[in-house]
Amino acid sequence: MKLIHTSKGKKLYRDGDKLIKSFDESYSKAGILNEALNQARVEETSLNIPKVLGVEVIEGKWSLMWEYVEGDTLEELMQKHPEKTDEYLDFFVDLQIKMSKENVPLLGHLRDKMHAKISASAFPATVRYDLHVRLDGLPRHRKLCHGDFQPSNVIIAKDGTPYIIDWSHATQGNGSADAARTYLLFKLQQKDDLAEKYLKLYCTKTDTAIQYVQRILPIVAASQSVKNKPEEAEFLAKWVNVCDWT
Repeated sequence: MKLIHTSKGKKLYRDGDKLIKSFDESYSKAGILNEALNQARVEETSLNIPKVLGVEVIEGKWSLMWEYVEGDTLEELMQKHPEKTDEYLDFFVDLQIKMSKENVPLLGHLRDKMHAKISASAFPATVRYDLHVRLDGLPRHRKLCHGDFQPSNVIIAKDGTPYIIDWSHATQGNGSADAARTYLLFKLQQKDDLAEKYLKLYCTKTDTAIQYVQRILPIVAASQSVKNKPEEAEFLAKWVNVCDWT
């Protein structure tokens, strides 16, 4: 096996035509098995998804195995060809819209997940109450939501086929909430220009009012805050508290 990427609590290896993600003890078995189950369920859609090949304990660590997809991520392509950023962003939004048209009824609901995260956040009770009310006021959709849809999670294979990876946060729910999270991720990465272009393009293509997505941002920011990343705390608090609670 060849180590190809390391992140907090996880290591990625390539073993021939297989990709192996190895988790350390900070990850629960239930969470790891749920990630495999999410991806297996999404495989049944018309999207291109690397297939789950197995779940094993390797050298004492829970590990997931997928098909290895040779190619570059959209993020890498944007870095290599900055002059094509608008073209890649257009493709990215179209792919997200295609994804949101899929229905995977066995997935958990985004609304339930976000309610739990708001409750677990460190914001005052009054703020949490208002966030819960705002979340309950959103239209109840059953669209496929990725939960971490960003250019680094789209691989373009050698033949041009786009593969969407990392389905650990997949749910069914409001597609605009998924778009709000993508926008927030761009902002957290200090890609402000890209964030604004993305939001305008998404709203234009889906005929969605920008104000509608903006009303969801405090909810998404609160749910992101439970990751307890010190470098994000001040920024997320501003997003949660910036809204008009009337």
